[in-house]
Amino acid sequence: MWLANTMNLIGIIVIREGTSRRWRVARRQIRREGWLSFADVLGFRAYNALMLARRDGEWKERALTRLRARFPADLSGVKRLVVADPNAQEARAFLAELTPDLLLARSKFLLKPAVFSVPSKGTFVLHPGICPEYRNAHGCFWALVNRDRARVGMTLLRVDEGVDTGPVYLQTTCEIDEVRESHTVIQYRVVLENLDAIGRTLRAIGEGQELAPLETKGRRSAIWGQPTLSDYLRWKWEARRSRRDASRVPSLS
Repeated sequence: MWLANTMNLIGIIVIREGTSRRWRVARRQIRREGWLSFADVLGFRAYNALMLARRDGEWKERALTRLRARFPADLSGVKRLVVADPNAQEARAFLAELTPDLLLARSKFLLKPAVFSVPSKGTFVLHPGICPEYRNAHGCFWALVNRDRARVGMTLLRVDEGVDTGPVYLQTTCEIDEVRESHTVIQYRVVLENLDAIGRTLRAIGEGQELAPLETKGRRSAIWGQPTLSDYLRWKWEARRSRRDASRVPSLS
């Protein structure tokens, strides 16, 4: 909806991830971090499903309603492809046929050069996190856990062969309520509340304007993984404690 109002949308690739890939990711995490860490991840997912998912889903529906009202669009004529893996040959053929100027990726997959190099002006990603400090998954979550409030935001970057290592063209944030909001809602809001700035940047790139990437050399760089229950509970405890402490500061008269 938003993208169709911002640029000439000529195609959509829908990714429906299969269970086999989920098992491969799970086995890789167990080998890398061990069973205890994996159990912590599973604990968060169970907590999320039981305690957070319903309210987050209601928030998403309200957000979608507002988006549809603000960015009305008829997408019936836009070509679509449904795949389990965006690196599959059928996805490459679909992109090659469309010959897009830009590709905007929202995907858990690491795209291969044969895919991200198809658009003439590059492939870009809306990353929920500030890079290079919070690369890979759930950057906002880990910034919140680390009490790094200034880096709870989003990054618009161009895709290369690394994990969120490409040139950065926009970084921004928004006001959050870390006591009442889940990290999922926060990660959506840092994107949704900055759609105008994102659109201006993408249009400028699509029109061939020479935009200099933001300077990121010398900044700390780290790759983060999946949220864990212990870290989630620690974040919420710290957030509530910080709010209580702030409310106890006497006002000056």
